[in-house]
Amino acid sequence: MLQLLKKMRSVMHSYGSFGLAAPQVGVPLSIFIVEFSEKIYEEFSPEIRKSREMAIIPFKVFINPELKITNYEKVCFPEACESVRGFSADVPRYREVLVTGLSAEGKPVSWQVSGWAARIVQHEMDHLSGRLYTDIMVRSTFTCTCWDKVNRTGGRIYVPFSPK
Repeated sequence: MLQLLKKMRSVMHSYGSFGLAAPQVGVPLSIFIVEFSEKIYEEFSPEIRKSREMAIIPFKVFINPELKITNYEKVCFPEACESVRGFSADVPRYREVLVTGLSAEGKPVSWQVSGWAARIVQHEMDHLSGRLYTDIMVRSTFTCTCWDKVNRTGGRIYVPFSPK
């Protein structure tokens, strides 16, 4: 189990993402990890951090997680996913949730979250249920995130679809 979690964390870091579910790396287990480092946090403007209720999240593991909605208000912000690399769309998510499960050591854990962390948890829980953000996105906002770079350079750019 520890070897799997180490590999998942490595993959998550290599893509610069904030969460990863075991099915995304071909493992049919109900596990997800999250981490929103200070380095990544600083990449966002203060305005975005405030509006999306972002905060630094230390590395966390949830095995056999269960989700309970604790605030049914929905907020809509852009999301992307390494499973659909190069695209993003606005996605409505519940403002607050409670996730419970087991830690890497097999001990019960629970985490009451709101804002950005709640969004990440819901996104990863969707993966465990076989869903992608494209299933619930605001379809009119679906966009290729690469086109801005392509257009700014007149098409003279290499856009990688593999890890950094």
